[in-house]
Amino acid sequence: MLEAALEATKAATKSGSSSYILIIYVIVFGGLYFFYLRPRSKRQKAARQVSKKVDIGERAQTIGGFVGTVVSQTDEFITLRSASGVELEFVPSAIARRFDPVVVPEARDDEHPEGDKQ
Repeated sequence: MLEAALEATKAATKSGSSSYILIIYVIVFGGLYFFYLRPRSKRQKAARQVSKKVDIGERAQTIGGFVGTVVSQTDEFITLRSASGVELEFVPSAIARRFDPVVVPEARDDEHPEGDKQ
């Protein structure tokens, strides 16, 4: 009878410690979510919204790769004009980003002399 009581005590202690470990895992994951994952996803979402917001006169790129100048904008459509003058309407969710091409200045010959020629 004493042995049965010891076995029951060992089983209760073992299941109790596993529940504490489970609670610790939940607390650690919850802290990770609230202090790292959630703020990170909010920052990424805000950055995406800023890059998608275009005004009239700015250049925009669609998710399909079309680049044009914003001519008009409503809640339902954004009209882009291509370089050849063709105007196309897109839904706002089709705008991927503002198009800001990177311009690399060309080097002039007088900036880089080719050695000492005298």
